[in-house]
Amino acid sequence: MRPDSSTPTPTGAPAGVASSRQRGRRRSRWRTRRPLRRTTIAGGALVLAWLAMVGTRTLVLDWFAVPSASMEPTLQPGERILVDKRADDPVRGDVVVFDGASFGARDDRPVAVQVLGRVLGESPGQHLVKRVIGVGGDRVRCCDADGRLLVDDRPLAEPYLAAGDTPSDVRFDVTVPPGTLWVMGDHRSRSADSRSRLGSPGGGFVPRADVTGRVVRVVWPPGRLRPITAPPIPTTTGGHR
Repeated sequence: MRPDSSTPTPTGAPAGVASSRQRGRRRSRWRTRRPLRRTTIAGGALVLAWLAMVGTRTLVLDWFAVPSASMEPTLQPGERILVDKRADDPVRGDVVVFDGASFGARDDRPVAVQVLGRVLGESPGQHLVKRVIGVGGDRVRCCDADGRLLVDDRPLAEPYLAAGDTPSDVRFDVTVPPGTLWVMGDHRSRSADSRSRLGSPGGGFVPRADVTGRVVRVVWPPGRLRPITAPPIPTTTGGHR
């Protein structure tokens, strides 16, 4: 009998075998692509994490190591501090981090370390940490008959000073130019601050534009976690700002 013309004549492997081979090829392609997809996803997550960190350090919060004893007892050498970069209008009493270029400080770390810091969103410059004593327009001087600093002729009560320190062993009388700050360390006998730059270019005043932000918290080591509350400096006459 002549085969019906409507019935196909098999020319290759049975349909079931072909389908099985196709499924096998698809599984093989999936196994090949799966590691690549995982790598792509992991890489994307790392890029997003890096962007988030850089954005945070650039615009919101940054962190620094305390380099010296100049801010004792408020801050201890080696502690890590969190700095609010949105606090761009410092007031008296604030503990601030600033670029020490106006104090002659330079970043002398190896270039590779500086570049890595930039990649990780680190603020540029050689940073110092001090307390704001005077703002633009203030007259700050040392000292009255009782050895206290005066701001606009009002004596300061300074409970944050290191034990045994006087408010200042250096006598001075300055008027803070607009747009600048007069800063001092809490450990006055061990602090190179605005007083150290009297007679130098800039006169010891820190431009507000050089301020990175206000110190808000100690975040390392774990046993010393604490907020840094820095209300306006009190005065013996009722809290002059």
